[in-house]
Amino acid sequence: MRNQLLQARLAQQNRQRFMKKMKPNSIAIFHPTEVLPTNGDAIYTNRPNSDVLWLSGVEQEKTMVILFPDNPDQSAREVLVLLRPNETLEKWEGHKLRKDEAKAISGIDNIQWLDAVDPMLQVMMHNAETVYLNTNENDRLDGSLLRLDLEFVHSWMKRFPLHRYERAAVLVKELRSVKTKEEIAVTQQAVDITEKAFRRVMNFVRPGVWEHEIEAEITHEFLRNRSPRHAYDPIIASGDRARVLHYVENNQECRDGELILMDFGASYGNYSADLTRTIPVSGKFSKRQREVYNAVWNAHLYAKSILKPGINFPDYVSKTNAEMEKQILKLGLISKADIKNQDPANPAYRKYFYHGITHHLGIDVHDVGTRTGAVKEGMLFTIEPGIYIEEEQMGIRLENNYWITKSGNVDLFKNIPVTPDEIESCMKRRK
Repeated sequence: MRNQLLQARLAQQNRQRFMKKMKPNSIAIFHPTEVLPTNGDAIYTNRPNSDVLWLSGVEQEKTMVILFPDNPDQSAREVLVLLRPNETLEKWEGHKLRKDEAKAISGIDNIQWLDAVDPMLQVMMHNAETVYLNTNENDRLDGSLLRLDLEFVHSWMKRFPLHRYERAAVLVKELRSVKTKEEIAVTQQAVDITEKAFRRVMNFVRPGVWEHEIEAEITHEFLRNRSPRHAYDPIIASGDRARVLHYVENNQECRDGELILMDFGASYGNYSADLTRTIPVSGKFSKRQREVYNAVWNAHLYAKSILKPGINFPDYVSKTNAEMEKQILKLGLISKADIKNQDPANPAYRKYFYHGITHHLGIDVHDVGTRTGAVKEGMLFTIEPGIYIEEEQMGIRLENNYWITKSGNVDLFKNIPVTPDEIESCMKRRK
């Protein structure tokens, strides 16, 4: 399903970007993803290590990338390590990559088997002074979970205790957060597939359909357009369920007079799209629904207007939150007295808007990137304000994806209907 030549160019470019940041005479080892059990003898569907994917384009489990730009052996400055194919394994799981196939995907000439790479790696380690190791670094990660990446780090440092060690994640976070034009081109294809799915469901939705039927329509459109999967679990939330931010049950009937909040995106070439739209089941917004919808859209447009290179990320969040407060005040959901008497740590508007306005987007739907520094040219963000009203059993969120450019930003979803009039016009043409 993937354009291998395009993927190889992306991976080659990413490796060069990373190696330019490495210290002299250093090696970077990106550990293999493990196969994890669920229950009994079942296993979770493989999800590649995102850094390995970014550097190689290879999705197969137990894949490693080794980079040593100053290696005296020039043939081993880039090494891709794969699970060795065997007849029994392939009878159960299907085809595993051969060396020529992996070279075509990654652009790496030196391909080694995982069960035989250790002697080469030991020689490389003795020639290197500094070692970059990667872990899943995220300030919102549950630190109590068993971490196989940390097991790899601890074992490696125990085996080679006198080397200097560096966090690969520091470099990866900086590099992956700034997207190249080639990465955006792939992301745009994911966006275009997502658009087709959204137009399909606007034609499908009517009173009496079920949330899971809408999910099935989206999945159908993704697969027929060569997207191998959803970028994340889709949220199809009708009525009051739209107030649950990560509602994924998708098992209720959609009723006349309700709104449906749909948060979904296609994955293509390993890059993610992330769309949220809220549409009326009947095809027409009520006066109040339109009023709340326009408040969310106004907040979205304000956030778009200030998301530019140079703005400090916390300042951006603070300003967009102030705009959300303004819109919620206009709707009559809070009063000036509520704002005057509020707890600064829990402002009044948070009752109706209780999530972040923005996150980085890329290989991961919540991609790596700063939440404390300045916004840079090349970064890719979502903008996703929402208002959730328990007493009215209503939730509305609107989300587009924006690539930061020298002078501002580019809306990758610019062709996807978003205003109430655009939504109603599309749904009016339902068959």
